[in-house]
Amino acid sequence: MTLLTIIETLKHPNENGISVFILGVLFVLTFYHFMLYFQHKDKTYLYYSLYTFLIFSSHIIDAYDSFLMEIIPDAILFGLGKIDYYLTWSYNIVYFIFAFTFIDIKSESTKWYKRIFYPVYVLFGLTFLFELAYLITGDFRFIINGNYIFLALIVPLAIVSYYPLLKSKSPIKNYIVIGAFVLFITSITAEMIFRLGLTEPGNQISYSIFYIGLIIENMFFSLGLGQKQKLILQEKNESQAKLILQLRENENLKQTINEQLALEVSSLSKQVEIDRLDSINAKYEKELAELKVSLLRSQMNPHFIFNSLNSIKLYIINNEKENAVYFLNKFSKLIRKILASTRQKQVSLADEIETMELYINIENIRFENAIRYKIDVQEDISLETVKIPCLLIQPFIENAIWHGLSSKKGDKELVIKISKKGDTHIQIQVIDNGVGREQSELYNEKKLHKKKSVGIVLTKERLKSFYKNHRNKYSINYQDLDKENQSGTVVKVLIPLY
Repeated sequence: MTLLTIIETLKHPNENGISVFILGVLFVLTFYHFMLYFQHKDKTYLYYSLYTFLIFSSHIIDAYDSFLMEIIPDAILFGLGKIDYYLTWSYNIVYFIFAFTFIDIKSESTKWYKRIFYPVYVLFGLTFLFELAYLITGDFRFIINGNYIFLALIVPLAIVSYYPLLKSKSPIKNYIVIGAFVLFITSITAEMIFRLGLTEPGNQISYSIFYIGLIIENMFFSLGLGQKQKLILQEKNESQAKLILQLRENENLKQTINEQLALEVSSLSKQVEIDRLDSINAKYEKELAELKVSLLRSQMNPHFIFNSLNSIKLYIINNEKENAVYFLNKFSKLIRKILASTRQKQVSLADEIETMELYINIENIRFENAIRYKIDVQEDISLETVKIPCLLIQPFIENAIWHGLSSKKGDKELVIKISKKGDTHIQIQVIDNGVGREQSELYNEKKLHKKKSVGIVLTKERLKSFYKNHRNKYSINYQDLDKENQSGTVVKVLIPLY
């Protein structure tokens, strides 16, 4: 095909089917990306489908002498002709919304986002008023004046918009920049040919040039949307890989600790068999007590860890990247604290409160943050100097959440109060407004797999061992807040200071 033949073809886009082809491509792009919006719930696809649909609607009346004029009702064609300029204004305005959503300028620079979008809203309002005035009065001067105002405003706005686009750190910004630049050049070229009258009557090469720019621009936009989805998928896979690696590391650490404990138990047993002296017996009993506490703690920690992991798993599955990263950070901090506690016999009350707040935040994910919680500490308590067994409060909080609040409908509240009881004790209260103990037991009886709370039993044994040499005694008491209505439970743990 010679250059002259190509030029002759471009002179008559309607007769050669170019117009119909372009409209067909635009319609397919509109429908395809509209469906992608429902699949990915990403507004970028919705704005892009609206952009292509408005272009399709504004140029369908240009495809006269085509089969489209026969299948589209005259009333629709007449209506589109009436709002032809408004459709052109609209798809240029929607372009700004699509481009800035595509690059996500709002997250990079709120200042530039407002500088661009406020004028866009004003421009949209002005064009609507000019079109409405034309439809009411029939005076075409409203369209002519509106067109001049539109061009006077949108050209500098488009030039200014290139600055945040070029400054953006997004790896997909070039798709928008190149596509928009190509359409800008072809549009200017087509407009100059049309306005300067460089073609003879019937020659519509200016339309063909515009159509070519339109196809190239939409090709770059479509490639950019595909690249954006690919990057999202890569980030999701990387997050899942990191989570799997952390799970493996936790499992290896658990196995190592269990092996070390087994060796220590074996060594201690041999020492007892060899030497039966009273002094060795006393030492053995002390070491055995410490080992028992460590064993109980090692049983609790894996249970605690995997409960927390299940809480954030849903964000990973649903590709909620920001929430997943936020709670993974909390989870990693929680893991460090729990692993550190396996090497400690006791922790400060301040560390215990911080760990429990992390635990409640992560458990609350599964309740869609429906639980309102409060930690109330008496002002004159020295949190750093008071020492307690690590993870002492956790089983009571877990029971309050999963036996009291999980079955409750409506407001869910959890309060942890820490106060002094004279000069000898610290009292820790875990208060919930759940279904109460009796109702919780009824729910548990109806379950096929009845869950027995091992954590409370282990905690009692740990308290018994930890405070056996203290002058004052510990205690654990349960109380129903509203027994008649079977609502709410408070657990009071009294721990001695000496």
